[in-house]
Amino acid sequence: MDSHKLNTKQPDNPCIRHCCLDGNDICLGCFRTLAEILAWHSANPEQKQHILNECQNRKNARHK
Repeated sequence: MDSHKLNTKQPDNPCIRHCCLDGNDICLGCFRTLAEILAWHSANPEQKQHILNECQNRKNARHK
């Protein structure tokens, strides 16, 4: 398999349809910031993966 094609796979949108922003404009459903939500559709796969990583970090920090 071509490794370049693997790198261009679009990550799934993390939206779980539980949209509610907290006081810091972070969605309580997917943990994206408002800016990340707005940028999602124009982001490349690497940027989307970075957003997903940040979401996971926020989720982990909130549930400690």
